[in-house]
Amino acid sequence: MVNDVPDGLSRMAASFLHINGIRVERLPVERYRAKWLDLGIPVEVIDRAAKYEACWGGLALPPAPRYEGGPRVLSVDTPEGSAEEGWWFMAGDQRCSVPFSFLIGPDGEFGIHGDRWTPLHANVEGWVESVALAHHAGLWARQITKVSGDAVESLDLDDLEPVTLVAGKADTWWRGPNSLVAVYRGEADSFDRPAFLRAHVYDGLPEHAFWFDR
Repeated sequence: MVNDVPDGLSRMAASFLHINGIRVERLPVERYRAKWLDLGIPVEVIDRAAKYEACWGGLALPPAPRYEGGPRVLSVDTPEGSAEEGWWFMAGDQRCSVPFSFLIGPDGEFGIHGDRWTPLHANVEGWVESVALAHHAGLWARQITKVSGDAVESLDLDDLEPVTLVAGKADTWWRGPNSLVAVYRGEADSFDRPAFLRAHVYDGLPEHAFWFDR
């Protein structure tokens, strides 16, 4: 149970984190500040990493439905990058062996780095919202259909509304009258492999299941 739930989450995600998450020890970023400065890491980047750790550090969420569950525990590590390319730092260690890392990007995006950097959500809040929404939809859906590869591109999303609370970049959520669709493009984009496209379609959701966006 997490009692110090970070601000900026929806009621659904805050409740999900409070009930299902745990908080373990945070990384003492200030202990590494001098070392990181000696490595040429800018003060503002260290401040950004310290702010992330103070807010999200030590949080462990239940597994996400993709990316082999997501980070095991949200926590930073030594920032990497340059003034020209921008600076990244770890969002948290992988839960299991996967061919990519979870990173926080130069503009605060939450994403993965496989063959290349791919933002999944515009911020870490979007990632948490997405994990919470997957658990919420899975609880209420009468049917869950998993779609892969070219079949994802064939899904008709034109009449659906984007679920903006997930701050989607490569990964997005869509809402229909009694359905939700999660589209996961992260691995396909990061490795340039369209076959890695995935989507989960949650059908038969009752009206009261949509309280998350009200």
